[in-house]
Amino acid sequence: MATTAGKPMTVTDLCTELGIARSTFYDWRQKGRAPRCIKLPNGDLRIRRIDYERWLASLEVAA
Repeated sequence: MATTAGKPMTVTDLCTELGIARSTFYDWRQKGRAPRCIKLPNGDLRIRRIDYERWLASLEVAA
């Protein structure tokens, strides 16, 4: 059985996990605030899980 640990996330996966609209993701991307993405030859985007995790960590604020 295959796992999703090494499989890059789709934009839909990321939006679902964060509970945001696709338009929010693309707005963040345009402003340079989204996690690093891989652009496939067909134009689809993928996000490596490690890049997503690093991006989330970079958003943490001290209490």
